[in-house]
Amino acid sequence: MPDSALSELPASFYCRDVLTIAQDLIGMTLLFDGVGGVIVETEAYDRDDPASHTYRGQTARNAVMFGPPGHVYIYFTYGMHWCANIVCGEPGRASAVLLRALEPVAGLERMAQRRGLANPAQLCSGPARLCQALGLTGSQNGLALTQSPFELLRRTKEPTVVAGPRIGITKAVERPWRFGWSGSKFLSKKF
Repeated sequence: MPDSALSELPASFYCRDVLTIAQDLIGMTLLFDGVGGVIVETEAYDRDDPASHTYRGQTARNAVMFGPPGHVYIYFTYGMHWCANIVCGEPGRASAVLLRALEPVAGLERMAQRRGLANPAQLCSGPARLCQALGLTGSQNGLALTQSPFELLRRTKEPTVVAGPRIGITKAVERPWRFGWSGSKFLSKKF
């Protein structure tokens, strides 16, 4: 379990470029109601990105991405899965980092119960699995990461971050905006 003496990140952490934040999140610990782990994989999305939900402008679904940084944008996909993003940059910029995978470290029993399996490598290895394991749904959409029940804690060790193409998109596929902890066995897909 993470050291409780670690300080939460200030709101200013999220007021930076989406690509920088997507890489800086690797190795940080995300907890939701005490359940979570070390972020090992992310993807960046920006308003000028044809693969982003905000490329065509603001809608009721993506409105949180246009709001203040440091909040979670959670959306429903394929009629069955939740996916969580961290809004970043300036308000109105509509940039966010998709959380793709965690190394589970806290609340493994609750994660296993929610996911219906016990293999730690499969608990949070993908955006939908991550949300299911942590219990994230649309009811948390728009909540601030700087407030309970969320905690985002600083790194305890420096990861080696690798980059590659994002997964499951057909637009802007040439952008190496997927980031991960090199060699992690908890990634959704190898680089």
